[in-house]
Amino acid sequence: MTGSLGDFRPRPVPAEVEQRWRASGLWVDETLGALLDRGLAAGAAQPFVVHSATRPAATTLGEVRDRARRMAGHLRALGIGPGDAVAFQLPNCVEAAVTFYAAAFAGAAVVPIVHFYGTKEVSYILRRTPVRAFVTIGSFGRTDFLAGLDTLAAELADADVAAVVDDPGGRWTPFADVEAGDPIHAPVSADPGWPALVAYTSGTTADPKGVVHSHRTIGAEVRQMVAESPADGPPHLIGAPVGHAIGMLGALLAPVVMGRPIHLIDVWDPARVLQVMASHGVAAGSGATYFLQSLLDHPDLTPEHLALMRYTGLGGAAVPAAVAERARGLGISIVRKYGSTEHPSITGATHDDPEDKRLHSDGHAAAGVEMRLVDEDGTDVPAGVPGEILSRGPDCCVGYTDPDLTAAAFDDDGWYRTEDVGVLDEDGWLRITDRKKDVIIRGGENVSAAEVEELLVRMPGVVEAVVVAGPDRRLGERVCAFLRTDAGAGVPALAVVRDALAAAGLARQKWPEEVHPGDDLPRTPSGKVQKAVLRERLRQAAGTDPVRG
Repeated sequence: MTGSLGDFRPRPVPAEVEQRWRASGLWVDETLGALLDRGLAAGAAQPFVVHSATRPAATTLGEVRDRARRMAGHLRALGIGPGDAVAFQLPNCVEAAVTFYAAAFAGAAVVPIVHFYGTKEVSYILRRTPVRAFVTIGSFGRTDFLAGLDTLAAELADADVAAVVDDPGGRWTPFADVEAGDPIHAPVSADPGWPALVAYTSGTTADPKGVVHSHRTIGAEVRQMVAESPADGPPHLIGAPVGHAIGMLGALLAPVVMGRPIHLIDVWDPARVLQVMASHGVAAGSGATYFLQSLLDHPDLTPEHLALMRYTGLGGAAVPAAVAERARGLGISIVRKYGSTEHPSITGATHDDPEDKRLHSDGHAAAGVEMRLVDEDGTDVPAGVPGEILSRGPDCCVGYTDPDLTAAAFDDDGWYRTEDVGVLDEDGWLRITDRKKDVIIRGGENVSAAEVEELLVRMPGVVEAVVVAGPDRRLGERVCAFLRTDAGAGVPALAVVRDALAAAGLARQKWPEEVHPGDDLPRTPSGKVQKAVLRERLRQAAGTDPVRG
């Protein structure tokens, strides 16, 4: 294996576990490119629609496949293939799908980057995973991606392709040029154990973590999603970014395998979403709880919309029991799912499962997945007793780009330490009760508290910064900062804090939404700040329940 991922070594999986996954058909030797090509060809006539005020598109899966095959031909002509990485930072658009499929057809590893990441995060990603090709857009919303591209020149110096969608200045390779290759006739063969996807996620570390999925693990995840999805019902409108695991799986992967239409929206405006639902007969509201709540709270919601939302899956963020109960009262059947970028489908459910279990737990183990709940000493705890969740399954990643992170997160038997705390009932249904990891889940997106703290303490006068999750009715959680300052220095205003983080290139979604004085922080006898106490204070002040119902 050569190229930018040539030194990566997948974590070992116990032989008996791998044999079990193979025997049950959970692990197969099909590449991601072959899986997608087969699905796109079978569903060639299905619509591919982007609902956008600035870049709308209406095409078909077959036409997207043709464009991707031409782009894959261009990549292959440059020698890009297995062992190489192809990255894109794009909003929800046709070009994002073309790039994703083209990289997979070429046998390269796809590196999706959420479009709201700033140059700080993107620079780190490109240093950690050097890419042979990078695709972005001229501008989107308030973001000038071309200006950001100028600051990434060093990271892209060795890339064969740096292409831009809608570049008015023409300084970079036009995206149309990379679509102009001779089409490949079939997806490139690759070792199914090699990297197929590198997804970066914020977590406990100050920098994003590069999660590596092989062709086998991402294929297993897609098949799990398809098995748990209703066979009928309207197509789903996806508003989560396709650069994020939830949007990528829900828009670019699962519908292709299911032979269903793809509908994307690039800005989540509830009023506009409801209009699209009515005019195109599509469902919406699945994913992070924020998406569902924003629609249920909107005055334009009608019984016709509720009928389209009959089957809704929630996951990626806290699911308060009150939200599930409200949905049931409106005739919406809810299933809840728990997972992460590292292990996307730890638990799940189907709409045929018992309603009380579906509403008040986070699901049962997905196909082929095992769970253990352990105490601080690593000893298994019985049903009904909280413990840290360890998971193992065919869709769990093969490691991180940083081998030290892999060693810390996985043991020799292949168990993944989620750093989440939960309770299993006697029937094997899981309920998440807390988390050990220092992360805020804002509208389904992870925000590393450590990353924000690292930048806040660089501000003049700030001697200590503590960032925790506070409750947010719309997004589930918000970023709250407690700042201890030099004697005589006042706590900086929220606008000043945000200006400093913008200057540091931090993504807007990670900026604090509350700033509090940090002169009287609760501490352990050793001096460590008790973040759980701060989170509880914020919940009590807001009059909300703990992390999950």
